[in-house]
Amino acid sequence: MERDIGIETGRLLAVGSVAFDSVETPAGSRQKALGGSAAYFSIAASYLADVSLVGIVGQDFGDAHVETLRSRGVDLSGLERADGETFHWSGVYSTEDVNQRETLDTRLNVFADFRPVLSEAHRRSEYLFLANIDPELQLDVLRQMRERPKVVALDSMNFWIEGKRAELDRVVREVDMFFVDEGEARSCAGEANLARAARRIQAMGPRVVVVKRGEHGATVFDGDEVFAAPALPLESVADPTGAGDSFAGGFMGAIASTGDVSNDGLRRAAAVGCVFGSFTVEDFSVDRLSSLTREEIEARFQEFTELTRLEPFEGGAALPLTELT
Repeated sequence: MERDIGIETGRLLAVGSVAFDSVETPAGSRQKALGGSAAYFSIAASYLADVSLVGIVGQDFGDAHVETLRSRGVDLSGLERADGETFHWSGVYSTEDVNQRETLDTRLNVFADFRPVLSEAHRRSEYLFLANIDPELQLDVLRQMRERPKVVALDSMNFWIEGKRAELDRVVREVDMFFVDEGEARSCAGEANLARAARRIQAMGPRVVVVKRGEHGATVFDGDEVFAAPALPLESVADPTGAGDSFAGGFMGAIASTGDVSNDGLRRAAAVGCVFGSFTVEDFSVDRLSSLTREEIEARFQEFTELTRLEPFEGGAALPLTELT
């Protein structure tokens, strides 16, 4: 990421899971709804950039789900349909704290044998997002690229941090951005303090560490710079599933559409990510996320900028402090 990256539009490639989610929250329940990290990511990113999705589904993945993705302009030439059933996750969210959830069942199904094979067009993508899959597969995808993309971003989870640490470390060393939540950052770095954890991860290779903090927004560690993006306060949350993936989609969509990885560009990307994450939680699955209008997105981005705007004290930036020695 020390390279000189100009302002230009490029194709964004996302490689990861497309799944069925069965969830129960205080707002209700939904069975076998469209989910998966790459699905949420691609839909969010599609509002800002050309997106290609590489993933795998089973014979039970209906045309309506395909059309949801296709209607957002997502390139599905890399979506493989295999014999068997689609990856299925089910969970229940706490009635006391909707940010707490319990996984009831995880059935990998056809996803267990997923081996991404990129087309020639995919191999020439300028921006690459390695969604949460086996780190050995993530590294293999990176090796398939004809040239190193301008930006390579990575997501992972504790399952891989704890179960395939050596393999994860190898791919972390080769990426520009690493998306993790707070617990994953601490686990990956072996450090309880979040700031020190992010710095240790940066020392492994990535210039940028993006810590997803749920209802508290996100914190971006960019070199020596730190930016905290608050979450938009929402009066109701229907389903938090996929909010972090939608955040990453908005973030990387902004990067791919502008090519701007300056510190200011990353701050704007974080704000965009928070906007798309906030839409996702307002309904189940991708229902809200996939049906947004330009006016809704722009209005919410304006809300975010107002939320973070701070005017100095009257007379300038000086604080009205009492006399100090």
